[in-house]
Amino acid sequence: MSHSSPPADQPKANDQPANAGPIVACPQCQQPTHFAPNNPWRPFCSERCQRIDMGAWASEQFRIAGKPGDPQGSEQD
Repeated sequence: MSHSSPPADQPKANDQPANAGPIVACPQCQQPTHFAPNNPWRPFCSERCQRIDMGAWASEQFRIAGKPGDPQGSEQD
């Protein structure tokens, strides 16, 4: 998925110095970005990608696999 650049007044994660950490692909758009403590959206490249990902979790597009639930319900002693 591709996206447009953040507004000019918004900092970009890629504006970090070359030694700011390893370069990784943004999980949302696959753009290269620094994985470093001074990247406020780590591991994402921008606030936009971070919010898109959070929206996907909130709308249950992503799920974490677990044990199937007990159809009778579970009781604890």
